[in-house]
Amino acid sequence: MEFTAAKKDLLKMVTRMQGVAERKSTMPILSNILLVAEGPSTLRLQATDLYLAIAGKVTADVKKPGSVAVPAKELLERIKMMPEGAIHVTAADGAQTVLKSSASARRYTLRGMPGDEFPPLPSPAEGAPSLSLEVRVLQELIARTHFSVSSDETRPHINSALFEWEGDIVRMVSTDGHRLSKMDVKVAGRQATATMLIPLKAIQELRRLAEELAAESPKDAKEPPTIEITQSGPNAFFQAGGMVFSVKLVDAQFPPYLQVIPQNADKKIRIPRAAFADALRAVSIAASERTGGVKLGIGNSTMRITSESPESGDGFDEVPVDYKGPNLTIGFNAKYFLDVLAALPDEEVCLLLSGELDPAVIRPGNEQDFLGVVMPMKI
Repeated sequence: MEFTAAKKDLLKMVTRMQGVAERKSTMPILSNILLVAEGPSTLRLQATDLYLAIAGKVTADVKKPGSVAVPAKELLERIKMMPEGAIHVTAADGAQTVLKSSASARRYTLRGMPGDEFPPLPSPAEGAPSLSLEVRVLQELIARTHFSVSSDETRPHINSALFEWEGDIVRMVSTDGHRLSKMDVKVAGRQATATMLIPLKAIQELRRLAEELAAESPKDAKEPPTIEITQSGPNAFFQAGGMVFSVKLVDAQFPPYLQVIPQNADKKIRIPRAAFADALRAVSIAASERTGGVKLGIGNSTMRITSESPESGDGFDEVPVDYKGPNLTIGFNAKYFLDVLAALPDEEVCLLLSGELDPAVIRPGNEQDFLGVVMPMKI
């Protein structure tokens, strides 16, 4: 195999692939990126951990078609160190791969593996239903919900986010058992139906991909960038910007999230978001390291935030709020609130409470589209 390609194109594609390649797998081939030179001008790249897969193409001057699998981390490090310009790549029959700069004497040799040992990637069935969604919408859905996906891989039903498309409403929901996030977006003029349970690692990779695609799109573009979503068998496929990202969906039952959302929270407190986050962050420094718990004491026009720790002492602050009603004191994990507040751009948030043992609901100031639920804790 022999080809020449621009450093910037290789760097961009290999950077995206490297997050999917599995570094700790018992199958050495999965820590590699597959390079397939297809004449006369296409280089195809692939990476997979058998659950996620990503494929893309770059323009290349192909002298000799062929394929080789090269360690992802090492390949990325070496491309980064190459001077700007073209990189000439050759691979011998034994999979030894040479990268040489066209602009200097810099050269690297990598020990690869034969390309035919790389596992085949899944592909959607012909005629499988597809949905087209603006990249900005997917980016927003993930930004508002990714932080409350459980990191516990032994509980796959919550180590994932629920993606639903009902008519003209696209929704993403996540929970770790202590909190829940739900974001709805209305997609004008589009009618579709889909339900997917997308694992956390895939959500993280999709978030990066959506951010990159959004950043690459010109701000004055007449047509916003879109991503094509296809569900086929046990897999979902996301296609945009010359990339195809596929994920094996979680085969489990997502918790009945509507039952968790309080319907009768009768105490509504409007709070300036930035001031609330700043006070929570300051007071939580003095909270117990084990629980991270703080108490919110709400009275007329004031929220008092306190924390106690037998090791480090106490913390206190207060924030002016828009509230007139009975006094209420309730304990929460400060981090759960801070995660929600960091995900919202609004100047004001609305906190809905029922009683000292009931969950809190956080909404943006306009009370539209998003809600977060945080379970209380005894302090």
